[in-house]
Amino acid sequence: MPRYDSGNTAWVLTSAALVLFMTPGLAIFYGGMVRRKNVLAMLMQNFGVMAVVSLLWVWLTYSLSFGPDLGGVGLIGSLHFAGLGHLQQMVPGFSGSRAMTVPPVAFVIFQMMFAIITPALLSGSVADRMKFSSFLLFIVAWSVLVYAPVAHWVFSPEGWLAKRGVEDFAGGTVVELNAGMAGAALAWVVGRRRGWPHDLMRPHNVPLTVLGGGILWFGWFGFNAGSALSASGAAMAFINTNTAIAAALLAWILVERLRTGKPTTLGAVSGAVAGAVAITPACGYVNTLGATVIGLVAGVASALAVNLKFRLGIDESLDVLAVHGLAGLLGTVLVGVFATSTSLGRDGLFYGGGAGLLGEQALAVLCVGAYSFAATAGITYALRRTVGLRVSEDEELVGLDLSLHEEAAYDFDASSGSFGSGERQER
Repeated sequence: MPRYDSGNTAWVLTSAALVLFMTPGLAIFYGGMVRRKNVLAMLMQNFGVMAVVSLLWVWLTYSLSFGPDLGGVGLIGSLHFAGLGHLQQMVPGFSGSRAMTVPPVAFVIFQMMFAIITPALLSGSVADRMKFSSFLLFIVAWSVLVYAPVAHWVFSPEGWLAKRGVEDFAGGTVVELNAGMAGAALAWVVGRRRGWPHDLMRPHNVPLTVLGGGILWFGWFGFNAGSALSASGAAMAFINTNTAIAAALLAWILVERLRTGKPTTLGAVSGAVAGAVAITPACGYVNTLGATVIGLVAGVASALAVNLKFRLGIDESLDVLAVHGLAGLLGTVLVGVFATSTSLGRDGLFYGGGAGLLGEQALAVLCVGAYSFAATAGITYALRRTVGLRVSEDEELVGLDLSLHEEAAYDFDASSGSFGSGERQER
């Protein structure tokens, strides 16, 4: 029997809880950025994802992601672990120097949280206009047809990109680039919000967004440092994560200062998220210099890219493509530049390792990005032709909170002391 380390197991389970906490944080982050009439719909979509993907993961998609490779070509796992069967067996490919020191079920739990937050990111791409039922159906299809294959390619040692030596410590391709490209495809097929881009659609509650961003910053330590799968190997990923976040935040607001003369609170929190995204694939493979440069590059590039959706004509509502897709792409590619053998990876271009690793990283972003966009567009188009995707024009104008959920986030009548029908004042 393999020997499991209790400290490592405790760290991985704690990290899993931190990553799960990121999804409510994401809901709050997005909820503050939408208009007041749609904030509860955003929270509902994210909590719906938590429930749907949790069940889907244990019954099917964990096995597709990490099960024994089907056909030996590295494209998808088998159903060997479906329903969490055969959990006494080690995860295929994690042997030798990569042997796990945590029970397989702890690995299942940790990876489940990645499978949850990745499709949750897509709620920001189609904010304010997609039917709740259609969104959940989309999440089921996308998790099976997009997330599970990509996770197998990169995260499973038996995946074809992993076998080529692609280095993605915590999900720059599987989570970030995947979500960014999928979000763009989803928004493109669903179509624009009514009135976009001419009507002002400003965030209704920036402090709420900052709170959500703070939760994401906190949870990202579990996201990245937890991916070491050991407490002793987590420290470098932890400090690199914080370093890149800080650098990207300052870089973003500097861009705003130079462009408009005023740094914004929304820009600061967006920069922090961009830095966290960019360092995700690199956090265990680079040193402090690499983490700082990656954060700075991501902050500048994402700040400049948020206007790209207007040029493309794609109403990608909350900038998942610019903040997650682009920053994830940059972080993954820059592993090939700044990775160093003094950390966990092999030397990149900057440290004399040649262009080999850089080429593999570029191949990974090209293949993952293209597959994610094409497959997501196909899934979304199929749903549009069958069950429909959008709420009606009247429902969109009223807001999804009332039209889909018959709730309002803010009860101004109650706060002013007035009471509607069916209510009475307690004396």
